[in-house]
Amino acid sequence: MKFSRIALVLSLVFAALIASAEDRPPNVVIIFTDDQGYEDVGVFGAKGFETPHLDKMAAEGRKFTHWYAAQAVCSASRTGLLTGCYPNRIGMHGALGPGSRTGLNSDEMTLAEVFKTKGYATAAFGKWHLGDHKKFLPLQHGFDEYFGIPYSNDMWPKHPTSGANFPPLPLFDGNERLRIADEGDQKMMTTWLTTKAVDFINRKKHKPFFLYVPHPQPHVPLYVSDRFAGTTERGLYGDVIAEIDWSVGEILNAIKTNGLDDNTLVIFTSDNGPWLSYGTHGGSALPLREGKGTAWEGGMREPCIMRWPGKIPAGTICDTPAMNIDLLPTIANLIDADLPEKTIDGLDIWPILAGEEGATNPHKDGYWFYYKRNELHAVSEGKWKLYFPHQYRTMAGKPGGNDGTPNSYASAKLTEPELYNLADDMSETKNVAAEHPEVVKSLLAKAKIARVELGDKLTTNSDKGAGSRSPGLLTDQEVADLMKIHWPNGKPAKKKKK
Repeated sequence: MKFSRIALVLSLVFAALIASAEDRPPNVVIIFTDDQGYEDVGVFGAKGFETPHLDKMAAEGRKFTHWYAAQAVCSASRTGLLTGCYPNRIGMHGALGPGSRTGLNSDEMTLAEVFKTKGYATAAFGKWHLGDHKKFLPLQHGFDEYFGIPYSNDMWPKHPTSGANFPPLPLFDGNERLRIADEGDQKMMTTWLTTKAVDFINRKKHKPFFLYVPHPQPHVPLYVSDRFAGTTERGLYGDVIAEIDWSVGEILNAIKTNGLDDNTLVIFTSDNGPWLSYGTHGGSALPLREGKGTAWEGGMREPCIMRWPGKIPAGTICDTPAMNIDLLPTIANLIDADLPEKTIDGLDIWPILAGEEGATNPHKDGYWFYYKRNELHAVSEGKWKLYFPHQYRTMAGKPGGNDGTPNSYASAKLTEPELYNLADDMSETKNVAAEHPEVVKSLLAKAKIARVELGDKLTTNSDKGAGSRSPGLLTDQEVADLMKIHWPNGKPAKKKKK
């Protein structure tokens, strides 16, 4: 009788645990790399290195071949991912440097804050880059935990091409500056972020969690741990990607061993295309045109893989265009959370992610591609992408540099609108505007909507539109205080270019 009672109690406990797991909203993990090119994953055509864990993730999930960043540069791209807004809607442009007066406004609701409304545990481990003053850091934007660096890893004194203009690179734990990073810290960063991520999963396995892992690599200068140094034919860049792939494997293994596989959505993508001028220390966007810092496909289209057993169909490929701004509204719907009160630009694209038959992109006004200080460079809808007259940087057929020293870009200019059929010509080699005037007319109408809503420096000479909002802004005293922290002995004068 005693044993039967124990068995009954245990069965009830197990039944309760199973019911609890089934009722629990999904965990979400976003792994976000820096400057990784479209071709820099095995299943996307990588050469000179392998990515077995990412390839397995694709085999167990869904590969997205037409996934866009929100903008082709660091801070702006991260803004789009975390807020569901085009970055210029909320005044976030370019790549914020140390001591920047602007940052992510506390009035904007982040993805982490959406999760917090549903009781999730949240953590960010890696590169933040949305303002380095305390008021802009992750713990003020919905994250419970943070470890990493506040801006790009090249923004430090030891970066050979511009280091003298930057202060020592701080390493943060929560809101506290843990210490100044050295080269040893840089080499171990991927390992540390992975350890932090796995530990977070282990600690929070009994409640819903959101884990954001924005790796500082493979942004130059490249650093890799001794364990992965010299392990690929591609050299240092390949070694760095191999370590990131290992990191993905460790995170997926932690999810599996904790019994969370069937209730965890894992997303892998990058913030923008490769920094082509760095050549051997940069990635590849082939077969796409151009790279980081342009609105061409090589700057905006990123490798993307999503995995959620039972919810996202395994071994499938999605060619439907989508963008990082769509993640916030899609995930909000998945966890039954309210959307931000302020206007956002992303839309719920769950039918596309889930591979539902006949699923189409709901963006009726297409996607808008801004760059620089609010310049509208292109709009797209489906397979069509229309570019407007603008200047852009290009290697113009020249190779990039070697061993961390870049070659210079040339400047190119579009003088007339150019239209590309991305379904037939993903490399954007043939302008078909003359053959499809009706498509040009339709996309010009969508551009007009964008210019009214968000402005356009190129045509309206305005960096704001009717729907634009302001970024977070530091006071003069806050700027002065931050500069004293970065440069206790005063900011050094910029080096003169030779």
